[in-house]
Amino acid sequence: MPAFTLYGARGSTNTDRVRLTLAEGGFTDYELVLVNLQKGEHKSEENVNRHPWGKIPVLTFPNDFNLYESRAICKYLARKYAFPLLPRDDDIEAMALFDQAESIETQYFAGPAGSIAFERFAKMFMGLPPNETVVSEALRSVEAFFDVVERSLQENEYMAGKHFTLADIYYIPLIQRLFACGYGEAIISRKALSGWWYRCIGRPAIKALLAADQEAAGAARK
Repeated sequence: MPAFTLYGARGSTNTDRVRLTLAEGGFTDYELVLVNLQKGEHKSEENVNRHPWGKIPVLTFPNDFNLYESRAICKYLARKYAFPLLPRDDDIEAMALFDQAESIETQYFAGPAGSIAFERFAKMFMGLPPNETVVSEALRSVEAFFDVVERSLQENEYMAGKHFTLADIYYIPLIQRLFACGYGEAIISRKALSGWWYRCIGRPAIKALLAADQEAAGAARK
């Protein structure tokens, strides 16, 4: 029996956040159950019983412990299975910097980047046109955010300091989506940000997972 079940979806940035964490931890003893978002399976009674807002991802354990919200899941997994993705508990300064980096990503990046992803990527599969006003406003916010992060990364290799942590993983799925939507120049035009990005996606576990997903997506389109 696997250690737990991860309910998620292909192409879901929130699900990918968890999968990247598991890949970095080298953890494979779990079952991935795909929820079909286009068919509305996330709003089914069964999934609402797992996640009261009818979303993904969700972890369920054999002992009836369930957990939802991707960042909470990532932190739980890192602690439970001792993935080297969090500062030591006794290093209170490093932990404070991690908490700060986590808050920055959630408060200033995820919202506008997620809006671009929804308007330019998700709506395409829904057969709906993007709201260009929303995209333009969100892109301005993302560009301004990257200007600030660029200065920070000139002094630090990673978002929370010298070491790769969950704070870096949190960004990867939505930045991938920005590339897919044609906004990759916002990353690669900034030297420090670009260096950070290539350090992240060049990590062996992350590189392997992204390559496997790209191959699977290509096969699905054939």
